[in-house]
Formats: sequence, C-alpha cells, structure tokens
Amino acid sequence: MNPELFPKFSEELEIVDNKMGEVQGVPLPEATCEIWEQIYNFQAREDDILISTYPKAGTTWMQEILDLIVQEGNAERCRRAPTYDRHPFLEAVAPKPVPSGLQLAEDMELPRILKTHLPVQLLPPSFWEQDCKVIYVARNAKDSMVSYYHFQRMNRGLPDPGDWSTYFSTFLAGDVTWGSWFDHVLGWWEAKDQHQVLYIFYEDMMENTRREIEKVMRFLGKELSEEVLEDIYHHTTFQAMRENPMANYSSIPSFVMDHSVSPFMRKGVVGDWRNHFTVAQDEIFEKEYWRRMEGTNLTFRTQQLG
Repeated sequence: MNPELFPKFSEELEIVDNKMGEVQGVPLPEATCEIWEQIYNFQAREDDILISTYPKAGTTWMQEILDLIVQEGNAERCRRAPTYDRHPFLEAVAPKPVPSGLQLAEDMELPRILKTHLPVQLLPPSFWEQDCKVIYVARNAKDSMVSYYHFQRMNRGLPDPGDWSTYFSTFLAGDVTWGSWFDHVLGWWEAKDQHQVLYIFYEDMMENTRREIEKVMRFLGKELSEEVLEDIYHHTTFQAMRENPMANYSSIPSFVMDHSVSPFMRKGVVGDWRNHFTVAQDEIFEKEYWRRMEGTNLTFRTQQLG
C-alpha cells in the first residue's frame, strides 16, 4: 500500500487493535484469528519465495537481501515500494481500509516474495504442496527477547509488554504473539530436513554478511557477479537500511508504530541482551534454555566472535 495513503485514511482508520486470540494454542492477533481459514487456505505458487522468522530475527534484513538478489542488484528497483508492500506479510490484518497481507499477495505480480512469522505447524499447506523455497532466519533467544520487547513498546498493534521484568517471564513462557521462541526455531529446524528450507542464523549474517548473501543466492539458483554481490552487501548494511525509507518503516504513521519510543531499526547487534538481563534472569533463562533444547543439535551463539 502506498504510504501516502496513510495520512489520507488516518481519520477513517479503525482504532489500532492489539487484542490477541489463539490458533491451535498459538497466540496471534485477534484480527488474524478471525480470518484464519482464509490464511490457512492461501494458495501458494511454485515460484513463490517465503521468508519465515520468529519476530525480530532479521526479517526486514533478509527481505532486502532477497529482493536485491531477485532484482540482480538493482537498488532503484528495490525502492519501488516500502518493504511491507513489496513482500506481503501473509497473516497481517491491518485496520480498514488498509489491505491485508492476503489481499496484497493476491494482487501482486509474479514471482512473489512473501513473509510470515507463523510457526511451522500453522503454515498454509500449499507451500509444501508447491515445494516452495523457504528461507528461515533464526536469532538467539536472548537477543530476540530484547528486540521483541522494544518492538512491542513501539508497536501499537501488539500488546503492551509491561516492564522488562514482566516481559522476561512472559517471553520465556511463550505467552507472546506468535508463541514460543523454542517451539518456533525447533519446528522450522526439523522442517528443513523435509522441505526446501534454507536455515540461516542472524549471528552468521552479522559475522559475515557477504558469505550469507552468497548462500541465499545459491539456494535460489542465481548467479551474480562479484560486483553485484558487493553492491548488495553495501545496500544491506545496518546503516544503509536504517537510512532507507523503503526499508526502515518510517512511512508507517506514529499511531501504529511510534519510532520516538523505540526505532524500528534499533541496534542490529549480537549481545545486547547483556544490557538488559540481570544475573538472576540469566540463570533462570539458561536453566529453561537447556531444558527445552535438550536432545537437539540446534545451537545458537549469544555473542559475536572476535
């Protein structure tokens, strides 16, 4: 949707609704739950590319990287619209008259790059039936928790997170929108062995962005020159994206996302959890983390190497 329409519709827009519901025990926005049958029955096409993440795991970063790869490094083409228009968020239902993610996807020219935060068990089956390529980005739970906390503070479409201590317990219990971090990352980790899923780690992207861009390029069967890859890298640095109005969500009105509370693109680092976790919280977290992750070969880094 053209961001210029937001001010035009500002007086018509319904009050932003942050009520939650549930689908199969997973907390989701109430508006999403109300049209769940339509979402679950979404018809994917074999040339669709899906980006899946737990919230605040580098979603927008991967969207920009992927768009630049598909557009063969044409940065001007990637400025054709804000990221939320270029890559429809499947389960998003905005206040009327803003179109839903489903509406945007159905009206989009092919091929489509789509986005979801759904846990793997809630993904519309047509993605598997069409053998679509999925790129899943996973971020360590501690930094995910911190980033999600600040995102909920500024996003009026999500519940107020309360203070940090309250949110710590809420997140660890999985009582946040889109559910448990543990269930999400583990579910998609298992899916990668059965479907075309490229599982990427946020920490690896931070460590060597160029290397991870090349992984995505190969997964998509693309061949790009070294010069184009270098351009993609430069256009997708944190600083470049924070200054790019087509990627930084600055066109979203403040009554939906209040960047004065916390910017959408806040820090983009590994290890910021150390500025939030108390010693006691870290001990509680570690105990729960190892209980939930026992028996899996999925591992995360909570600090940057070097």
